[in-house]
Amino acid sequence: MKVLSQNTAFGGMQGVFSHESEACKGEMTFAVFVPPQAIKEPRPVLWYLSGLTCTHANVMEKGEYRRMAAELGLIIVCPDTSPRGTEVPDELTNWQMGKGAGFYLDATQTPWAEHYQMYSYITEELPAFVSQHFRVDMSRQGIFGHSMGGHGAMTIALKNPDRFRSCSAFAPIVEPSTADWSIGAFEKYLGEDKAAWRQYDACALVKDGARFPEFLIDQGKADSFLDNGLRPWLFEEAIKGTGIGLTLRMHERYDHSYYFISTFMDDHLKWHAERLA
Repeated sequence: MKVLSQNTAFGGMQGVFSHESEACKGEMTFAVFVPPQAIKEPRPVLWYLSGLTCTHANVMEKGEYRRMAAELGLIIVCPDTSPRGTEVPDELTNWQMGKGAGFYLDATQTPWAEHYQMYSYITEELPAFVSQHFRVDMSRQGIFGHSMGGHGAMTIALKNPDRFRSCSAFAPIVEPSTADWSIGAFEKYLGEDKAAWRQYDACALVKDGARFPEFLIDQGKADSFLDNGLRPWLFEEAIKGTGIGLTLRMHERYDHSYYFISTFMDDHLKWHAERLA
C-alpha cells in the first residue's frame, strides 16, 4: 500500500492511499478516514461511492463528513469511480463513459472488460485490502453514495444483504437501464442484451426478487437530472408490496451538487450509525 497523504482531522486521520488492483489491472486510489476511537478498537465501516466524473477526492474535500464520523466513530472509505492509467480504455469526449464512469459493474465487452471490473473491486478486492490495513469491524458495514454512486450503493446492498446492515443514497440513479445518461454506458460495458443489465439496476433487482431491509434517499427538487436520470419515484413504485422500507425525502431548492450532499451528510451518518451500533 502506498501512502499518498495523511492528515489529522477531528482527532482522527484522513489518508489517501493506492495499491495494485488485480480486478482492475492497475493502480487504484482510495481515501480512508479513521476516527480516533479506532486507536483502541475496531470500528464500523461506511463505503461511500461517488458519482460520474468524480474521484475519491470529491467527497473527501467537499462532503464534510469528518466531524460527525469522528463523533460517531465511523471509518469512511471512499474509492475511486473507475480504473485509471494510460492503458485504460476511455472516451475522452464522453463524460458518461470510461474513466470516472465505471458504474460499479463488471464489464463483459471489449475493450472495457479487461480493466472495468468495479463491482468485483468494490465488493471483494478493496474490502479485503482495507481489512488488512485498517482497524475495521467487517461485521458492521454500511454503504452509501451519490448519483452513479447511489446507484452503485443500492445495487450492491441489494445483491449483498448479508454483508451490509445499512444503505442510503443522495440523488441515486435508481433505474439506469432506462435513464438517459446510463443507457449508452450499459450497452458498451455489458452488451446489447438488456437482460444482462438487470443485475446492476436497483428497480430491476427488486422486481427480480432481491431484498434489503430499508433505504434512505435524499433528493433535491431543483436537481437538473431529476426527471431524465434519477427518478426516485420509480424505486418507490418498485418496492410496493415487497416489505422493503424506504425513507424518501424530497428537498425544495436543492440541486445535484456537494452543497446538497454536505447539507444532509450528518443525517446519513447518524442514520447509518444507528444501524451499525
